[in-house]
Amino acid sequence: MKHVKPGRGPSAMGGVASLIAVVFGIFWTVSTASMGAPAFFPIFGVLFIVMGIVQAVYNFKNATGKNRYSSFDIVDSAEEPDPWDQRFGGEPPAPERGDAATPGDGLRYCPYCGAEAGEGFAFCAKCGRKLPDI
Repeated sequence: MKHVKPGRGPSAMGGVASLIAVVFGIFWTVSTASMGAPAFFPIFGVLFIVMGIVQAVYNFKNATGKNRYSSFDIVDSAEEPDPWDQRFGGEPPAPERGDAATPGDGLRYCPYCGAEAGEGFAFCAKCGRKLPDI
């Protein structure tokens, strides 16, 4: 079964962008100091470097940590266990009325939530789980 879990991609991209910002901050600070610019300009560069380092640490920690956050990572149960199942304990029980109505009448029922599903549906419209083939 497919499920959405916290991902790594956006955090790693943010970490790389933060490192680029740090390099820019170093370039800015050295350039403004060597040109004799007013004190505000090199201080801005140092502030840019500090903010870039803080963001890089945050993003790389998020990209490599166990409790990471990102909204775009969909995996199969065979790849990684479902975090919902780990926290709340497995599959919900199947409803009492079974997984299908009488064959040929065009109606089926989801074995997970009991909602009606028309013939030809691959996924339940209510809970989104894959319906078994009959």
